[in-house]
Amino acid sequence: MNAVELTSVTKRFGSVVANDNVTFAAQVGEVHALLGENGAGKSTLMSVLAGLYRPDAGTIAVNGAVQHFRSPRDAIAQGIGMVYQHFMLVDSLTVAENAMLGQAGHGVRLHTAPVERELAELGQRYGLAVDPRARIWQLSVGEQQRVEILRLLYRGAKVLVFDEPTAVLTPQEAAGLIGTLRDMAADGLCIIFISHKLDEVLAVADRITVLRHGRTVTTVERRATNRHELARLMVGRELMGVVADQPQAVAGDAGVVNLEVRGLSAEGDKGVRALQGVELQVRSGEILGIAGVAGNGQRELAEVITGLRRATSGEVRIGGQDTTRCSPREIVAAGVAHIPEDRNGTGLIPSLDLQDNLILKHYRQQPLARGLFLNGAAIGNFADRLLSKYNVAAPSRAAKARLLSGGNQQKLLLARELSGQPRLIVAVHPTRGVDVGATEAIHHLLLAQRSRGAAVLLISEDLDELLALSDRIAVLYEGKVMDTVPARGADVGYLGLLMAGGAQSGAADHGRPMDTGGIINQDVAH
Repeated sequence: MNAVELTSVTKRFGSVVANDNVTFAAQVGEVHALLGENGAGKSTLMSVLAGLYRPDAGTIAVNGAVQHFRSPRDAIAQGIGMVYQHFMLVDSLTVAENAMLGQAGHGVRLHTAPVERELAELGQRYGLAVDPRARIWQLSVGEQQRVEILRLLYRGAKVLVFDEPTAVLTPQEAAGLIGTLRDMAADGLCIIFISHKLDEVLAVADRITVLRHGRTVTTVERRATNRHELARLMVGRELMGVVADQPQAVAGDAGVVNLEVRGLSAEGDKGVRALQGVELQVRSGEILGIAGVAGNGQRELAEVITGLRRATSGEVRIGGQDTTRCSPREIVAAGVAHIPEDRNGTGLIPSLDLQDNLILKHYRQQPLARGLFLNGAAIGNFADRLLSKYNVAAPSRAAKARLLSGGNQQKLLLARELSGQPRLIVAVHPTRGVDVGATEAIHHLLLAQRSRGAAVLLISEDLDELLALSDRIAVLYEGKVMDTVPARGADVGYLGLLMAGGAQSGAADHGRPMDTGGIINQDVAH
């Protein structure tokens, strides 16, 4: 029997149809993945199920009975809860107090001890251990997600919807969550997993429903499909792959040194040394990949190069010019493009419209400016040209950036940063949180910049991405470059060992296969 069933559901926002006659059913004891590109209607459909939105047409049935949800409270009363990407927790309250929020019957004084005991038992049962007395602000992001799950379980949820749950997690935390979801399904819960990440879906799901442009494409059994077929169903066409016969540069073949880092050290946000004597070079026509587990100095390296963080010692040279103490504006003028890891917090201004975001680097220059005034006609033409060239799907250039899907926001950011033909591109997790179609487009944009002669510093936690795009890969561990190896033919086991801090430079003859003793495998390296 289906735990939940949505039949012919339609949801509109003005003239935009987010869900168009969608039918979806998930069963007790399964993990059912809802897969689709950014903007395909996945989150909207599940927000209808969770009572956040009311459908314009169609029905919702829970255990065979039709329901009419007016709020999330109605949905949770029927055993349906949703864990959103952005957690709905009160930072100043404890874990137990957050679990009790919104519940009637607690009286004037809260008695948290029984709730704390129940949360501890649930945490032990499902491998979601967290201190019930801890305040939310004291917890890591992964622990806060556990609180969201425990809160729903405490309230009796039998159907749990996870909206892109791994987007905020480290690879290790993501792997742990996938195991937890499988255990919860085996215990008789119904798990709905919203994602655009094919590998995660294939790792966790029993069945997979694909949405495209707000409509149901198909539902398939996991064992009856594969990554290639799911990608085709998502985007409605065959994908070319990450790189199709793209020649990689070999040492000595690339051009002049566009970026040189010498003995670079810098502190992190907490005053602890994050970079220690980093040495690297990136030449014209070359992609240098930076690999490493999150938190080993990658963000600080990008910020020092782009002028957002001060170096404590060492030197950064761009195009032969010492830019170590230059401002971000001066570094932009030196021909540097920056694709930061946080596209909304650092890269874009979500409340501004698309054209205003697109001119942020160029608004002082002609023809966009006439003296002290902006040239509206030139700005409009400039924005329209970039939106078309980079295939940014948007109603108009006057739309707010926050209304775009994640993939289109990233393409908007790339359109601005690449528009001036930069000599150096610092790309930090450029495909994080975007779907397979947008990932393909971004990969080809970076390869086109390399072919044009730009130097690309590519920082990513996706080892497959680095191996496919890079000419060389440098591994950062605790702020140090452990080794730099050619990407072609690089041994994944050796790279994983470097990422774990378990090898020194030259230990495997720069990337040739080595015996790792079975302790490192590709999953760990990822």
